[in-house]
Amino acid sequence: MPNPALQAIHLYPVKSIAGSGPGEANVEPWGLAGDRRWMVVDAGSKLLTQRPQPKMALAHAEELAAGALRLTAPGMPPLTVEVPGPGETIAVEHFRDKIEAVSAGPAAAEWFGEYLGIEAELVYLDAPEMRRPIDPQYSEPGDTVTFADGYPLLLTTTSSLDALNSLIAQGDHADEGPLPMNRFRPNVVVDGTAPWAEDDWRRVRIGEVVFQVAKPSARCVVTTTDQHTAERGKEPLRTLGRHRRFGDGLLFGQNLIPRGSGTIRVGDPFEILD
Repeated sequence: MPNPALQAIHLYPVKSIAGSGPGEANVEPWGLAGDRRWMVVDAGSKLLTQRPQPKMALAHAEELAAGALRLTAPGMPPLTVEVPGPGETIAVEHFRDKIEAVSAGPAAAEWFGEYLGIEAELVYLDAPEMRRPIDPQYSEPGDTVTFADGYPLLLTTTSSLDALNSLIAQGDHADEGPLPMNRFRPNVVVDGTAPWAEDDWRRVRIGEVVFQVAKPSARCVVTTTDQHTAERGKEPLRTLGRHRRFGDGLLFGQNLIPRGSGTIRVGDPFEILD
């Protein structure tokens, strides 16, 4: 088995739509720089994700200079959105959390509204005081996160995906596999470790940056959504339910909290500290 290393990095500037796979990324206390600083909300200012809107998978956000976005989607003209300046905030709901965010303006709202066919608005998480605290059961005082589900980064491993795909191949929906890693929308993908070894990790290092392994990631219906067609199937939830059910969660991947800052790069060595 090769020495463990960082195989891929993924950034998602807008929560729940497609992002990019850069060769390197800067690690900030609340996640990778540029990751999930924007999100789409509905007419009631509640978070919109692929859960009710699978076609969000087909929209793409590319980060430009100074944090601006270039939005593209099937049948839509490209739109460049600048980072909104300081101004009046609006209250938005991110699952159970209420957060103050800044509207990206009417052009972005019209773009997403036309694409999704519902009233929608793009919002931006600006000042540090807007960030959300992480569940204290799995974090330290002062730990925060942006618009990610609950933790700054998600780590997955290629060996565990291979093991999961082998299980899918033996099941009732073998025709849906093998599944690609993009179903799980990780931030960092590690190669060269044993399948499911991440269940026992507590602290790891990627390149020069140390991370706390906070808790396993419980997966939802988004993982059943083909990220290239927006079509839904049964896998991987059917197989995770049979082989990776722990309590109420169907687990794949681990949530990370940075315990330092720096730059990580594809090919960086990966080390298990605890």
